[in-house]
Amino acid sequence: MASIKLRGDTSGELVIEAPAVAGTNTLTLPASTSTLATTAQTEAIYNSLGVRNLIINGDMNIAQRGTSFTVTGGDTAYRTVDRWKHVLGAGNWVVSQDTDVPTGQGFAKSLKLDVTSAVTSPSAGLFTALQYSFEGQHLQHLKKGTANAESVTLSFWVKATKTGTYIVELDDDDNGRNINKSYTVNASDTWEKKTITFEGDTTGTLNNDNGLSLRIFMYLVMGTDYTSGTLQTSWGSTVSANRAVGQVNTADSASNNFYITGVQLEVGDTATPFEHRPYDMELARCQRYYQKSHPQGVTPGAATFGGNSPERVEQFWNSGNTQLAGQQFLLKVDMRANPSATIYDYANNIGKVTGLTGSGSATNNVTPNNIKAYHDKLTVYLYGVTYYGMSFAYTLSAEL
Repeated sequence: MASIKLRGDTSGELVIEAPAVAGTNTLTLPASTSTLATTAQTEAIYNSLGVRNLIINGDMNIAQRGTSFTVTGGDTAYRTVDRWKHVLGAGNWVVSQDTDVPTGQGFAKSLKLDVTSAVTSPSAGLFTALQYSFEGQHLQHLKKGTANAESVTLSFWVKATKTGTYIVELDDDDNGRNINKSYTVNASDTWEKKTITFEGDTTGTLNNDNGLSLRIFMYLVMGTDYTSGTLQTSWGSTVSANRAVGQVNTADSASNNFYITGVQLEVGDTATPFEHRPYDMELARCQRYYQKSHPQGVTPGAATFGGNSPERVEQFWNSGNTQLAGQQFLLKVDMRANPSATIYDYANNIGKVTGLTGSGSATNNVTPNNIKAYHDKLTVYLYGVTYYGMSFAYTLSAEL
């Protein structure tokens, strides 16, 4: 099959390829200078291609757990924006969902890490990063571990006080393999778009299940245990010393900030425009990993609530019944796995329910007899007590 390939001055190419069938096809170009397709038309084609972005909540719009948390060194948890885990090995930080975004790109929110206590002398084993995790069954089309393994391209917007070299890693958890690439923050406290392509890996297939298979690490501060070797820019077995060579210390001053938004990972070696998905669609995808009875915008456990509050779920039974009573709730979406459940009574006592009486009074700090959480339902049992019913709020987590 014959083809013509036109390369740009710096990057990009156009391939014109003849079909492998008999017959003649004619491409007629304009007689005068003209544009075959505008940028807007090209972006419209990209936006019609379905779910290209493998990242959920790359625009940082969803923050079910809350919009701001103060965390200290040694904290490893999901805190603010959904699906983004903070691995903060040292220092004190305020992690928040912010409204500082790149102008004219269609974003409303970003993830902000504000250093409030500097890390001036990182320990050798220090590991500090943003982490995003994938299920293996969501990545089978990457064909990893085969001769046809696909490259993937990561694009994102970043604004950092600290300029210099930053490292991003793809970590194959199934096979103990990784690849690392660098990008440069050129201007302090200025939004910049970055694009990184990771070549496909012909070694090590990803498990086709709902478990952890692949992670993205966006490094912030790393100790010499991870920076003393040679940066591993092609796929290979994980060597700690080669993972973050050249990484700047993002937390060397209490005046430093790090913002990120518009994160997209897609198949191929070209970054397409960010795929803006509807809020309700992205919320439902996040709820596969974490969901709550509280309305969006309400931080679980942050404030007390009562019988008329939308946080609570309730179960009623006959007056004076001390027999087995339970409430089963179908979940908003099917979760990745059986989740861990946390319940709250009206006073936000964890692991407790509020007992309801016939007179309308409520008793907090009542211990349920059993809590069972499944991927599609939550059941709470209360028996051997004299109540008309019980009420509580809940959160469920099935994160990777």
